[in-house]
Formats: sequence, structure tokens, C-alpha cells
Amino acid sequence: MAPPSQIIKISNAVWEIPRSYKTGMRVPARIFATEKLLNQMDEGVFEQICNVAMLPGIVKYAMCMPDGHWGYGFPIGGVAPIDSQDGVISPGGIGFDINCGMRLIITNFTHKEIEPYLQKIVDRLFHSVPSGVGGHGVIKFNRKQFEQILLTGAAFCVKEGFGVQKDLDRTEERGCISGADPQKVSGRAIERGINQIGTLGSGNHYLEIQIAGVNNVYDKTLARVYGINREEQVAIMFHCGSRGFGHQIATDYLQTFLRVMSSKYGIHLPDRELACAPFNSPEGQDYFAAMKCAINMSFANRQMILYHIRQAFSEVIGKSASEMQINQIYDVAHNTAKLETHIVDGFPRKLIMHRKGSTRAFGPQMEGLPEEYKPFGQPVIIGGSMESGSYLLTGVTSGSASFYSTTHGSGRVMSRRAARRMFRGKEIQKNMALHGIYTRTASYSGFAEEAGPAYKNIDEVIEAASEAGTCRPVVRFTPIGNIKG
Repeated sequence: MAPPSQIIKISNAVWEIPRSYKTGMRVPARIFATEKLLNQMDEGVFEQICNVAMLPGIVKYAMCMPDGHWGYGFPIGGVAPIDSQDGVISPGGIGFDINCGMRLIITNFTHKEIEPYLQKIVDRLFHSVPSGVGGHGVIKFNRKQFEQILLTGAAFCVKEGFGVQKDLDRTEERGCISGADPQKVSGRAIERGINQIGTLGSGNHYLEIQIAGVNNVYDKTLARVYGINREEQVAIMFHCGSRGFGHQIATDYLQTFLRVMSSKYGIHLPDRELACAPFNSPEGQDYFAAMKCAINMSFANRQMILYHIRQAFSEVIGKSASEMQINQIYDVAHNTAKLETHIVDGFPRKLIMHRKGSTRAFGPQMEGLPEEYKPFGQPVIIGGSMESGSYLLTGVTSGSASFYSTTHGSGRVMSRRAARRMFRGKEIQKNMALHGIYTRTASYSGFAEEAGPAYKNIDEVIEAASEAGTCRPVVRFTPIGNIKG
């Protein structure tokens, strides 16, 4: 594994592959990574991000974040700012798990206070928040209700009593993106998604109880703004998306785009996984409206999981959620395409921002942030492996260089197949228990896939993102309880 010989060092954590590297590149490709992480990336990452640089309408750079690794079409960690007037939209730049994202919750407990209840809480959550392939939610919705979820997202859940207004205020897009159209979604997608609200799924999805260690608070002032004000304070972080619903939408429209990309629109690319259509074409707009349905479904999915978290804590501890101050810090998406206005070469341009395994990281005073967070920047939630730890960060002004995009996790260094060959899920579980982490899993095989060594070092990834100026660390969390799909 080695980066292309033509790569140019821009700074200690920014590298550029020039247009001359590959015929057809419309813009350079930029990699945000330290030299160590750059050298760990497989060659496919460089080829994929250079192919992304060939997309019609791409502006300034095709970008890859420090957690970058091989993906479908785009690398995981890939970002593409594409002009909304003459550019394209590509499902490969969003991913199959549309609006896969992170939600971070804080409580008023310390590690010592929660320890007697920990196993019971994890066990209760394991049953109330189904995980694994094909898991169905505990609370069922009918077709009419599901279509309302697709239109209104997390707001539907709050209206039905499964949350509070502040949850929406502290969610990206306030938990609902406008312009969703259920008529653009196939019956098969509806069938797959209707019973999956309130579920984790499998793969790298998880629900984790964590602590903010006394020596792991890097910005005490901002931590207090977010509600982190006690030593060894307990938080809950979870990671999931739109489940089979989003996967089916991506599958459906990839087939549509493959049929029209070259024959109807004359677009030719070296990788069919980059199948696309002009953003303003009928096919592009249909996909955009369907994708928004998946974005809203995913926000609702995470809102229902939050409801079950509050219920589990209340049932086990015997206090109300408000007494325990189980409050949401923020919810961020990292598999989306959204219309955003950015300054490009001194002028504002409306772009369709493709972020695939990349978190939006708006800086201070930017539109779209909760008023209480505007002076400080957007909360950024980045998960590590289940054995390592995770981070809460904030967006910064210098993030304009990456179109206010940053990493979304630690990033894999080992395929799932290789991890299953090397590790045994039961052994990992025992070892984590020895280190004070109580776990439940729906699949020991899936557990093995998520072994810590299968991922990059989360601290090194955060260091690279910070050095590149895409975000700034606030708190590092360490796990004490974990539920895996």
C-alpha cells in the first residue's frame, strides 16, 4: 500500500493528487490525513477518489477524510461538492445506508453511580432496541403512519409522544429534510422499512454506554455548554441509519441511473459504481426526493431508539428521564447529499454536497445550527471501535477548506472477512469484560468483524482531522457497555 508517486504535500495533514494523474479528472483529489494514515490507505482509495474527480459538475476538489477506505463507487470518507445547476447526483456518493448517523445523549450519572445498574440497563436495551440483520422494531407503525414518517421524520415521533421538542432542536435539519416524496419510493423499499423503526441493524452499528473521563475533556467550557459538567459523567452514543429501506432506494435508483447515464445523458465514467444522472433531470430529482424519505426515516429511527433508551433507564433505575437529565446533545448524519451554499473562489455557489462516510461540521455562526450552539460551532460525533473510544468535537471556521466536512469514524484497515478469520467473537467479548466493558450481541460472527484491530486508531484519526483544520476535539469517551448487531 502506497500513495501515488505524484501526490503533493499541501500541509502536514493535507495531500493533493493533481489532475494530471488520471485522464478525465476535472479537479484535483485531496486527502486529509497524516503521513502515517496516508500510507495505511489501500491503493483503491486513491483510485476511487480520482474517479470521483471525474464527475460532471464537481467543484474545486474531490476529497477523502482521514478514515478513508475502499467503498462502493466513492471511498468511505469521500466528499464531492457538485454544482447544482450543471452537475450530477450519484447514489455511490451517499451510500446504501442513507443517513447513517450518530446520536449522542448525556445523563447526570457518574460512572460510579451507574455501575450497579449497568448490566441490567444493557440487557434491557438489548431487548428493546433490536439489532442484527432484519431486526424489527418493538413499536409497529402502519402504512399511513410510515408515510408520515417519510414526510416529517423525527417530528412525527415527537408528536406521537416519543420525544421532546429539544430533541428536534438538537438534530441536524431539525430531524426532517423538506422535499421528501413517498411516491418516488418503491413498494419493495416500503416493505423492507416499515417495521424497522427503532432498530440498530448489523455491521458497524452499535449502542454504547460511555464515560467522559476526567482527563479526556479538552475544552471544559464547551463541554459544559453540551451538558458535560461532572467527572466520569455517563453518556450514550449510538450509530445506525435507514436500514433496508435506504438500501433498497439506493439499489433501485442505481439500476435506473445505469440505464440512462450514457444512453440518455452521454455521461461516461471509468467505474459503473459511480452511476449518476444530472441533478436537475427527472431521474436525478426523483432519486433526490426518494433519498430524502430515507433521510427522514433514519432520523425517526434514531428518535425511537432515544425513546427506548429513556424507557430502559427509567425502568431499571426507577426515575424519570427528566430526573436523570437524559438529554440529547446532537444527532449528525454522515451518508447524505444535501443542497448547501458555499463560497467557491470568492463567490457563493449552491452545491449538492455528497458526503459518504463523512460528517457535516459547520463552523460558528453558520445557518442551520441550533441557536444555543451557534457561537461555538456544530457538535461533531465520531465513533471509534467498540474496544477503543469515541469523540465529541466541534466544527471550526477553517473547515471551509473541506466544505465543512470531516471524518465519521475511525475507518477500517481490515475487511470483514479477514476479521472473521482472525478473531473469535466470544473471545473478544470475554476480553472486553476484563477491561470493564459489558457487551451484548446478536451475532458472534458480526462481533468478530468489529474487533478493535480491524479499525484505525481513533486517536490518530482525530489528530489528523484536527491538524487538517476540519474540526476540534471537545471530549473523548470510553465505553463501559456495548450492544452490537
